[in-house]
Amino acid sequence: MTILTETYTLNNGVEIPKVGFGTWQIPNGQKAYDAVADALRAGYRHIDTAFAYGNEESVGAAIKDSGLARKDVFITSKLPAEVKDAKKVEGYFNQTIQNLGVDYLDLWLIHAPWPWNRIGDNHDKDNIAVWAEMVKLYKAGKIRAIGISNFNDHDIANLIANTDVVPAVDQIRYFAGFTQPKNTAAAEKAGMLVEAYSPLATGGLLDDPTITRIADKNNVSVAQLALRFCLQNGTLPLPKASSTAHIEANTNLDFEISDADMATLNALPQQPGNKTQH
Repeated sequence: MTILTETYTLNNGVEIPKVGFGTWQIPNGQKAYDAVADALRAGYRHIDTAFAYGNEESVGAAIKDSGLARKDVFITSKLPAEVKDAKKVEGYFNQTIQNLGVDYLDLWLIHAPWPWNRIGDNHDKDNIAVWAEMVKLYKAGKIRAIGISNFNDHDIANLIANTDVVPAVDQIRYFAGFTQPKNTAAAEKAGMLVEAYSPLATGGLLDDPTITRIADKNNVSVAQLALRFCLQNGTLPLPKASSTAHIEANTNLDFEISDADMATLNALPQQPGNKTQH
């Protein structure tokens, strides 16, 4: 489990644990509370949520009840994708802080460059304005790092050309067979860390014959191989699980995929992937 205590260093010097625990699709209440509590007991120190998930209250309660110091848990949340009005940014930030029961965030992201019901629409000017408000909160010390999610190469270029604060991360859908090479390259060239959500393709990798063969060869599960693949590509996986067994299994990532097997995994045909965004 040593990987859970290892960190990447973001472009502003902040350290972020290399593996995060995702909470997408875990409903607010006992389920979210128990999942986060189990994750923290298993050694996770990086919890990822979002206003849109509707579970910030339970996530915050589990962190508070864990007995861990606030500084020892890295908390990420996200501004809703629908918020493209700069005047509303601070209000949503304050609500997230209240929901979580904390007085600062470690990382706050723009959830997407467009509203979910208008995927692909151009909101370049709106994103610049929203980002400027996030920068103010960051410079005021209310957030340790700020970033983006679901931004493609165009969206990244638009933002960078209009700010003096480069996003710390771009959180995108990323897994073996769907690594978004163009968008990943754009983010990394700009100095951002790529965070990999849905690193198991929402379960879609479990029956892949190539991945299964390599997992068997390494005597690990498909899930463990998929997460290790992300790490060896320099990205930060955000596995989600609700059962204690899966939460604990996903922490056992202290093995090495050979260069040959990594080459095979990286050469998998880029599939469309499940279009469900998070």
